[in-house]
Amino acid sequence: MPTPRNDGRSADELRPVGLEWDPMGFALSSVFFSAGRTRVLCSVCLDPEVPRWRRGSGSGWLSAEYRLLPASTPSRQGRELMKLSGRTQEIQRLIGRSLRASLDLAGLGERTLLVDCDVLQADAGTRTASITGAWVALAAALERLQQQGVLAASPLRQQVSAVSVGLLDGQALLDLDYSEDSRAEVDLNVVMDEQGRLLEIQGTAEGAPFPRSRLDALLDLAEPGLRALQEAQRQALAVAPTTATGQRVSSATRVGQSDP
Repeated sequence: MPTPRNDGRSADELRPVGLEWDPMGFALSSVFFSAGRTRVLCSVCLDPEVPRWRRGSGSGWLSAEYRLLPASTPSRQGRELMKLSGRTQEIQRLIGRSLRASLDLAGLGERTLLVDCDVLQADAGTRTASITGAWVALAAALERLQQQGVLAASPLRQQVSAVSVGLLDGQALLDLDYSEDSRAEVDLNVVMDEQGRLLEIQGTAEGAPFPRSRLDALLDLAEPGLRALQEAQRQALAVAPTTATGQRVSSATRVGQSDP
C-alpha cells in the first residue's frame, strides 16, 4: 500500500502552483512563482549588448543567475558574493541552458537577456521552480520588447517547464518537497518542451543503483506533471499585463490540490 505523503497529495500530484505578475516594476518582466512552500522571484532585464566573445555574430545571448536568499532555509544561508558554490553555479547553468533552448538567439539580435532567480523560500525543487517561473517571465519580456518596437518578432520558439520526480521507500513520487527529497533513494530533475521532448535530465541514485525500468517509470510520471505546469504557464501568460507596472497582479493561476 502506498505510503501517504505529508501534505496528503497522491503520488502523481503536483504541489499547488501560484504566480503573481511584476512584483519588480523596474525589470522588463518579473514573476513571483510558487510551488507549494517553495517560492522564487524570477526577473528578466535587457542588456543592449552581448558578451565580448559574442560580438559581431549577429546573434544574442541569455544569461541566468540563481541565489538562495539568506532566510530562505531553516538555517540562514550566507550570501554568496565573491565566490559561488559549486551547487549555485551548476543550477544557474542549468537554468540558462534550459531557457536558451527555448529561443532563436539569432532573432534576438546582438542583445542579452539577463534572468535572475532568487529563492525566497526553499522547500525542494528550487531549480525546477526557477526554470518554470523564469520561462513565463521570459515569454512576457519578449512580448513587451515587441510592443516597444525593440523586436520585430518574438524569438521564442518553444515552451519549457521543469519538475522533480524521485523514489522514496520504493515508491515513485512527483514534485518532491524537502521532507521527501532529503530521504529519496533516487532524485531526478526533468526539463521538457511542449512537444514532450526532453531538454535536460539530472538524476542520481543516492544509495543503491536502480534499473532502467525505474528511470522510464519516473519519466512517465514526470510528463503529465510537466504538461500541467505548461498549462498553468499558458494561463498565466493569458492574463499578463502589457507592461511592468510594479503592482502585484495575481494571475489566479493555480494547479494542484488547492485549486479554487
